[in-house]
Amino acid sequence: QVRLVESGGGLVQAGGSLRLSCAASGRTFSGYAVAWFRHGPGKERAFVAGTRWSSGNPSYTDSAKGRFTISRERAKNTVHLQMNSLKPEDAAVYFCAAGPTLATDPNQYPYWGQGTQVTVSS
Repeated sequence: QVRLVESGGGLVQAGGSLRLSCAASGRTFSGYAVAWFRHGPGKERAFVAGTRWSSGNPSYTDSAKGRFTISRERAKNTVHLQMNSLKPEDAAVYFCAAGPTLATDPNQYPYWGQGTQVTVSS
């Protein structure tokens, strides 16, 4: 079983940047897909970006393309989400998830972190 811990959330002004990190413990990410979801007020949990640990090939939701970058740091068994040009509508609790398949459906991910709050002021 893999345990996930997110970090890096906070308050930022619109147009600013944040880098979220998802560290795994208990086992490595090997064999897993790792994704970031966000859950904003009054909204459903939504896929933001994901990658297969083995290949590193990324996948992004349309709103994240060109602004967000997902990356792996193998030595630290960590996945990062670099978020640039943040907008107020990006504000949400961001969750890291791991599962056998890279998917946009949160039900495909059995392992979740506790979430980290991202607040974007206008």
